[in-house]
Amino acid sequence: MALGAGSIKVTVTGGQAVVRQELPAEELVESAAARVRPLLLEEDPCSYLKALAAVGFFCRDLPREAREVKAKRTEWRARTKPAASSGYTVMVADTTTGDTASLTDHDLAWAWIYGDVVHHDPTRRREADPFGLAERFRAAVPLITWTMVAAIELLNHIRALHHDGILALRPDVLDQEVVLNSTTWEHTAQALVAPTGTPAPEHALSPFPHGWTSLQNMASKPQ
Repeated sequence: MALGAGSIKVTVTGGQAVVRQELPAEELVESAAARVRPLLLEEDPCSYLKALAAVGFFCRDLPREAREVKAKRTEWRARTKPAASSGYTVMVADTTTGDTASLTDHDLAWAWIYGDVVHHDPTRRREADPFGLAERFRAAVPLITWTMVAAIELLNHIRALHHDGILALRPDVLDQEVVLNSTTWEHTAQALVAPTGTPAPEHALSPFPHGWTSLQNMASKPQ
């Protein structure tokens, strides 16, 4: 939540101010950006606004819930739309050529997401190139982390509505595995071998065709 607010520490000594932001490792933010990007795309099936619209439809006869959905929609659009900004514009100049450029934090954030992470929009990336990677990344962190918090809040809201019987969700919707608890892949299996070109079983319940031999049987044969 602190990262989403874009907190900045300013230390003033004499007539000089030191501005400091402590941000997460870039790899962590890249992973988060890849996960929340579909929420930011209105045309995506799992966009935040589509999920919110669905909640609003089922809660249309509940005044308090309808007001909350409307407030969430307004807050989302204010933070994520192209004209949005969390509060600053960066201006740079080349003192040799006299060239200048300026972009809002929102534009810089999208340039990092689409130019540095997914490499989808070279035009946006070139526009933000004069500002450097660090400036693009610094702008992206608040947008991405704010989106994460908004998604968690909406999920908890949906869970509460389900618990109260306002939304009737299938059990698998909330129980489906989405995070791996272990990345070590290990299974006990029956091992068989066959000459190259031997047909495989037609499906998972079919017996192995002629030509497949169990490694256990091969190991038990006298050499």
